Amino acid sequence: MPKKRHSASFKAKVALAALKGEKTLAELSSIFGVHPNQISRWKREFLEGASEVFSKGSSRDRESELQRELDEAHRQLGQTRVELEWLKKKADAILGTSKKSDRR
Repeated sequence: MPKKRHSASFKAKVALAALKGEKTLAELSSIFGVHPNQISRWKREFLEGASEVFSKGSSRDRESELQRELDEAHRQLGQTRVELEWLKKKADAILGTSKKSDRR
C-alpha cells in the first residue's frame, strides 16, 4: 500500500490539535486517520520550526531579497545584450560583413 502524502496545512492542523491537549493522541489518531506516532512527530517538528515564524529572515524578507536579486540579474542581462550588439556591429565593421554590403 503506497504511503499517503499529507499537505503542510493538514500537518499543521493536526500538530496544533495535539498541542492544545484537549484530546489524546489516540483520539486525534481516530479523528484524523493518522498514526499517533506520526502525530507526535509532526508536533515535535512544528515546535522545532516555530521560532522561524518570528525570525528576522521571514518569508517576506526572503521574497524581497529574491526580488532584488532577480532585478539585478535582469539589469545585468540587459547590459550584456547591449554589449553583445555593440560587439556584433564592431565585428561586422572590421570583417566587412555589414548588412549594407550584403545588399549589394
